[in-house]
Amino acid sequence: MFKDRIDAGLQLAAKLKDHKDKDVVVLAIPRGGLPLGSIVAKSLNAPLDVALSKKIGHPYNKEYAIGAVSMEHSILSDAAEVEKGYIQKETAKIREKLKKRHEQYYRNRKPEPLQDKVVIIVDDGIATGNTILVTAELIHDQKPKKTIVAIPVAPKSAVPKLEASPFIDEVICLLAPFNFHAVGQFYQHFHQISDAEAIAILEEAVHQA
Repeated sequence: MFKDRIDAGLQLAAKLKDHKDKDVVVLAIPRGGLPLGSIVAKSLNAPLDVALSKKIGHPYNKEYAIGAVSMEHSILSDAAEVEKGYIQKETAKIREKLKKRHEQYYRNRKPEPLQDKVVIIVDDGIATGNTILVTAELIHDQKPKKTIVAIPVAPKSAVPKLEASPFIDEVICLLAPFNFHAVGQFYQHFHQISDAEAIAILEEAVHQA
């Protein structure tokens, strides 16, 4: 159990301390991953950036991810019974949101270059792992030296799925319980992060760099 995202970020940073002052870029999954990513980036003296990808929710339960989409890639799983028209419509809608988010987050700067870097993907926890998988695939196209996934909590079944990805070199997961219903159950305080909060965290990190 974590007190809040700050507590989880500090615990992840401690696990990643061997990467301090090395050629590292920390990529947070917005919005919930940004408070943790900020702590990890400060701890490692590394730049902070965002990974723009988003889950596709099941038509009858939006919280249940049946896939994930980035601007260039998509991954589907457990979606055999979902109509193709729904997937296409959701993918287009999500990419429109990602485009807007890109404009919000990169108003005064460009994304960090990832080639030959150790890239650490940080989120506040995962349920299916699909968003992380599509993010890792997106990153792979930029030829990083190594891709590490660092998360506080994930269901036991999701960790091997991440480890099996050809696009992920290492997975650091602090808690992997069998009894997993939602990421928020492992935090005492787990409020929604707004776009304004997320952008403020990113801009603060950029100014401190």
